[in-house]
Amino acid sequence: MAEMPILEATGREGVGKGAARAARREGLVPGVVYGGGQDPIAINVKHNELLKMLKAGRFMATLLNLKVDGKDTRVICRAVQKDVVRDLPTHVDFLRLSEKSRINLYIPVEFINDEAAPGIKKGGVLTVVRNEVELRVTAGAIPEKLTVDMTGLNIGDVVHINDIELPKGTRPTIDRNFVIANISAPSGLKSSENEEGEEGEGEEGGEE
Repeated sequence: MAEMPILEATGREGVGKGAARAARREGLVPGVVYGGGQDPIAINVKHNELLKMLKAGRFMATLLNLKVDGKDTRVICRAVQKDVVRDLPTHVDFLRLSEKSRINLYIPVEFINDEAAPGIKKGGVLTVVRNEVELRVTAGAIPEKLTVDMTGLNIGDVVHINDIELPKGTRPTIDRNFVIANISAPSGLKSSENEEGEEGEGEEGGEE
């Protein structure tokens, strides 16, 4: 699988509102790590680093390597509390994951063998509807990417999720055969077809 984003954290000795306020004054966001058959631990993460990841999007569906005092812990975020006025994070909860944990993650889609697609050779355009797909996966076997082989695809062909061979043990979170991409006709061809259609309509009208 792809390398996990890293978020640095430090253990927090104090608990309660007083310790949390002290952490925030130092530019830190208090949090907790729980699950995985281990006791919960209180932590602090740097406010600016957490905010950067939040702004990047889909933080709640991203597998993270949380380094707590240098020790790696595979986690996924389960809750972020924010200040109601400033909309800034004030507390964060992380869930430890075992190899068998089932989670939802966004997996990128890669398109290969475009040179073997007749539709592309004819000037067709690959229109990507989804460049990533949310899958239900096992934490110990997360695919790095989904691959779409474009060999043989022609203008007008559509690639659906059911056309992609998914890794064993994974499934889409959306229960329908949604579109991933299609090969559309080049704009020049579309224009010429429209003109021909208009001319044909005119000729038919003259015969009447």
